[in-house]
Amino acid sequence: MARPLRIAYPGAFYHVTSRGNEQKDVFKSRRDRENFLEYLASATQRYGAVIHAYCLMSNHYHLLLETPAANLSQIMQQINSAYTTYFNVKRKRAGHLFQGRYKAILVEADEYATELSRYIHLNPVRAAMAARPEDWPWSSYRGYIGQDKAPEWLKREFILGHFGKKAADAVKRYRAFVEDLLGKEYESPLKATFGTAILGSAAFIEAITAEHLTTREAERDIPALRQFAPRPALAEILSAVKSVIDSDEKLARQAGMYLCHRYSGEKLRAIGELFNVRESAISEASRLFPRKMEKDEKLGDVIDRIKGILGIWSL
Repeated sequence: MARPLRIAYPGAFYHVTSRGNEQKDVFKSRRDRENFLEYLASATQRYGAVIHAYCLMSNHYHLLLETPAANLSQIMQQINSAYTTYFNVKRKRAGHLFQGRYKAILVEADEYATELSRYIHLNPVRAAMAARPEDWPWSSYRGYIGQDKAPEWLKREFILGHFGKKAADAVKRYRAFVEDLLGKEYESPLKATFGTAILGSAAFIEAITAEHLTTREAERDIPALRQFAPRPALAEILSAVKSVIDSDEKLARQAGMYLCHRYSGEKLRAIGELFNVRESAISEASRLFPRKMEKDEKLGDVIDRIKGILGIWSL
């Protein structure tokens, strides 16, 4: 299974969730939940995680967290590994507790943090595990509205800051904001996630793509990155090829077929018509050209120059 895309930088916000293996419960007792919260506290102390909201369900959990040190993987390794060890020792079991790797969606905080906190706090209500969000003791909501004392490691200021400068007014308005959806059907804000990895405005996605998805390291996350790759038009690709390969017509044609098939997003029929060949010929050319580049390092450099002109990267 391909590795999920991880975009990391100082100050990044994420919605993180992790589910039990085979959808089995990962929290079976009060002590289990208390221990998990202790691991959250430890992650804030040891790795500088900033936790803005959380909710522990039965077979999964939700976190809205920030990483000032750009160390999401280290934080989640600490939380999930420590809790798995505790759970397995307590129940004399072995093996994975969580289903695969945790899921982390990069979030444009100013646009989506409040919506996500509401979504997280209403999770028990949606699952019919509580009539009201404050009835569920295993989320940050009671701490947000002052029903319980919030743990020191829970940072409410960013979310509440969107609802007023005075603490009492902000709490009151936030509570009204959350309760406004009680008894209503509403769509999860996570449905707006782009490429399974980013939740944000078009400008935010464009900025993240430009700043964090053009490195060799990022290119290893092939499935997710395909969603972010720019799609140059066929004419743009041919023009770029011609500007770099101007003395070898055969090579330019091969490179054009390969790049059009790999990066344009157009159907094989359209590409075949452009080169006046069958669809199968385009597929075959795209399959063989990478082998040609492996044998000729200079050719790989030539293709990189063309991709640089087009503003695309390897997938």
